[in-house]
Amino acid sequence: MNTIKFDSRNTKVVAHRGLSGIEKENTNAAFIAAGNRSYFGIETDVHRTLDGKFVCFHDDTTGRVAIDNMVIEETTFDTLRKLLLTDRDGVKGREDLKIPTLKEYIATCKRYEKIAVLELKNEFEKDDIVKICDEINELEYLDNVIFISFAFDNLVKLREIYPCQKVQFLINEYSDELVEKLKEHKFDLDIYYKSLTEDRIKTLHDNGIEVNCWTCDEKESGEALASWGINYITSNILE
Repeated sequence: MNTIKFDSRNTKVVAHRGLSGIEKENTNAAFIAAGNRSYFGIETDVHRTLDGKFVCFHDDTTGRVAIDNMVIEETTFDTLRKLLLTDRDGVKGREDLKIPTLKEYIATCKRYEKIAVLELKNEFEKDDIVKICDEINELEYLDNVIFISFAFDNLVKLREIYPCQKVQFLINEYSDELVEKLKEHKFDLDIYYKSLTEDRIKTLHDNGIEVNCWTCDEKESGEALASWGINYITSNILE
């Protein structure tokens, strides 16, 4: 298997949940696969476990990717760590497919010199956002992290701690009101790719807002977005 090559022009390409079009999403295998290719960044999601550890996982529960179903935020780290994930064919067996820690993800980004695009899942307490940043700071990599979240308040809390930290607000649909909200807080945007047009990207750029999109896997769509001048494309498979 390989990635789908496309003409990205000057657009920075981010590997969604690692190179999840080839390796199991949000695993060290997917992060390393992205690290070994030309991606600008590697995206993942962070959750807090019951005992206050931080792991990389997308869903609130483990059933979709592990068969065994546990609620991430109601389960201890040690229990989650022992859980074997299925491979992309839905079958268990690979011992390397386990839930990564936040530090493992950041260490991989640092080793391969990739920007970490880190989604804060659900609503975080400010203290937990401080702890997440502290873990990243221990690896001296916070300057190379873009935080993203559907929870606007997560990004507000983050900026209260680190006023200059790069952030992108995640959203499904575009609106004119959105532009003013982003301008007010000096946030960039990460939006569903089908919600974008060339005019919308221009409007955002004219207002000083960088634009990322999720999750574009079609070569034709990716090349159209790149031709419109989008700053980032997040993809499972495009490279």
